[in-house]
Amino acid sequence: MHLADVPIDRSARLVVLAGDRAFRRRLMELGLLPGAEVRVVRRAALGGVLELEVRCCRISLRTSEAVRLEVELV
Repeated sequence: MHLADVPIDRSARLVVLAGDRAFRRRLMELGLLPGAEVRVVRRAALGGVLELEVRCCRISLRTSEAVRLEVELV
């Protein structure tokens, strides 16, 4: 399952970070590491951006980037 498919207010555990090296590194700097628990807080009205809660911090991620992250529901 991709992170972009997780329903609002549900938690998931990151399994795989796909994409090029610079993209994966940027996500890891934000705290999105394999095994980390992520909660989808909300989606933008037009569906272009997700607001996520990771380790007590909130970050925004484009939907096009979220489809590169494989997760499993918690």
